[in-house]
Amino acid sequence: MSNVDSKYLAKLILEEIGQYKTGDEEFHPYDMSEQLCDLRDVDKDRYLKVLKKIPHDLFADVLSEMPPHLQEEASQLLSSKKLADVASKMDTDDAADFIQNISESNEELAEDILSNIDEDEKEIIEQLISYDEDVAGAYMQTELFKVFLDEKIGSSIKRLKKLKLEDEVDQIYSAHIVNSKNKYICSVGLEDVIVMDKDITYRQMLEINNKEYTRKTANHFDNIDEVVDVVSKYNMTSIPIVNDNKILIGRITSDDVYDIIEERATEQIYNLAGVDDEAEFEDNMFNIGKKRAFWLGINLFTAVIASIVIGLFDTTIQSLVALAVLMPIVASMGGNAGTQTLTVTVRQIALGDIDEEDAKKTIYKEIILSLTNGLLFAFIVGLIAYFWFSLPLLGVVIALSMIINLFFAGFFGSVIPLWLEKKDIDPAIGSTVLLTTVTDVVGFFSFLGLANLILL
Repeated sequence: MSNVDSKYLAKLILEEIGQYKTGDEEFHPYDMSEQLCDLRDVDKDRYLKVLKKIPHDLFADVLSEMPPHLQEEASQLLSSKKLADVASKMDTDDAADFIQNISESNEELAEDILSNIDEDEKEIIEQLISYDEDVAGAYMQTELFKVFLDEKIGSSIKRLKKLKLEDEVDQIYSAHIVNSKNKYICSVGLEDVIVMDKDITYRQMLEINNKEYTRKTANHFDNIDEVVDVVSKYNMTSIPIVNDNKILIGRITSDDVYDIIEERATEQIYNLAGVDDEAEFEDNMFNIGKKRAFWLGINLFTAVIASIVIGLFDTTIQSLVALAVLMPIVASMGGNAGTQTLTVTVRQIALGDIDEEDAKKTIYKEIILSLTNGLLFAFIVGLIAYFWFSLPLLGVVIALSMIINLFFAGFFGSVIPLWLEKKDIDPAIGSTVLLTTVTDVVGFFSFLGLANLILL
């Protein structure tokens, strides 16, 4: 069945259940996956029936757009042979992700799917699955337009047309030139290829054209964050992936880079809030609640520590009720200042803008910013305390406490994520809880301790 027929049939299926948005000029597997997810939330039985009717070539595209937990669910509807047929119609990187997602909950089914896939393709998928999840090889696809140094341009274009007609490649923007031993040489944009004489070879093209072609590559064992950084900085549509012998083995396309960036950003936001990003997509409310409860439990423990500090000065608070009124201001200002520093530092680490040489500079900068704000707001809150309670020394106490707490907020807001990064721990995980503990304890201890020394 042709790609056009598949899309038309899929459109009819969705129109039958009233889910297809009439008036859409274009139809994309992503749109279908979104509408199917909406249908699943409303009527799961009809959703499952619709999935079974979608032709395999389109189902492969739609499934690639679905989140992992829905891929696992969909895999329960078809036999291992049909799933193998669907996987074989995916890009190799998507097929590897699909089978790996299934293996996490049903390793036997994943093995059955692989056993029903063509031997050559099976070998490629197994190789992709074998990579660690944080290296470039785990994200690459082997489908690309490779041309040889002594191949004529006209012959390569005919070959590309055939590959496109057979739906073997997509998103082709460059011709990746290799020598007779498949060693990577450079990449040439298709717009440069089509304007050249079709009877010359790529070697002659490189000799004629003095233009500096793209030669940036990534090793298959390079950290994926470094690869994403290169693609983003140099506005590349794709980056060739080579092995240790410089042999071209695949590519990572810009759409995969966008997905990685979005995934990393989402993970950081969830982790900063003490939420497990993977658990949030589960249907099991107990598992979601359990993951959240873990961090809430840690937060409760740290809150108890802060309360113990307050308890050390219960006599001081009883002697001057104004302390209880002003106490939350110091902790709140420290917490917010620390969160600002923490968020900026974690984001810079994620973008690769901070290395070991920049660490001290970052800490100094954040301390200076926090101290500047500390002095400003110390003056403001000192005046407020003075006019509110008519106690000049109370204004001095809260002002000094504000400066102390914001200093520690800036220092630990930058040091904690940098320290976690150095220990190979995701700086987004646990940073907020640790920082909140510091600002609460320092805030309460400095404020009540100074009050005990100065006011009583």
